[in-house]
Amino acid sequence: MERRVSIMSTLLYYLSPARRTSAVRTHLPGTHDFRLSAAAPSRAAACVTLALVLALPAAVTGQEPEDGLGLPTGTPAPDAQVEDMEGNEISLLEVINGRPALIEFWASWCEQCELLQPEIDRVQERFGEKVAVVAVAVAVSQSRRRVRRHVERHAPGYDFLYDANGEAVRAYKALTTSIVVLVDGEGRVVSTGVGPKQELVKALETLLQEPSSGSGVTSSIAAASSS
Repeated sequence: MERRVSIMSTLLYYLSPARRTSAVRTHLPGTHDFRLSAAAPSRAAACVTLALVLALPAAVTGQEPEDGLGLPTGTPAPDAQVEDMEGNEISLLEVINGRPALIEFWASWCEQCELLQPEIDRVQERFGEKVAVVAVAVAVSQSRRRVRRHVERHAPGYDFLYDANGEAVRAYKALTTSIVVLVDGEGRVVSTGVGPKQELVKALETLLQEPSSGSGVTSSIAAASSS
């Protein structure tokens, strides 16, 4: 019962306007669950893992794509107000600037993100400025200062943004970390994947060599990213 309350509270956090609260981390096998405590003045928000979200009734989670992740393919990529590493508010779509994009929902404590990092690095090396690579750092058990230290230490060569109010998480229905959203040059979501086994270079090669209209294109990109 306690776990069910935890899941529901966390999901409602991201579906409602952002708020300040504390998050007490509890361990579930293979997941990161966070229980909200409105009494404490901590900065951390709360997240729920993919497996737990998929276990909730459809009436709660809303209409989801077939794989249960994020937005349906063909959906216009939504904008969200996030922060740069200096704390300045900035538009996510402004950072993308009309380019094909890879958006990763990331955390410094996320083991899956660490395993995915070599593939993200290969994307950056392969495509450079042709593809906007953006890491959206979730406001879960990490401050903007901590994210900034990571960026300074590792110099990834692409943009890191801080989702202080959970606006990007809610907009993209990214209810776990290591989610990667690919967006085409027309600003449409073409695939959403999760975890370290995504073949993102292959998917982006498909995206950049094919016209960006038609369901066959988006399905082939989705297949490439998950193969």
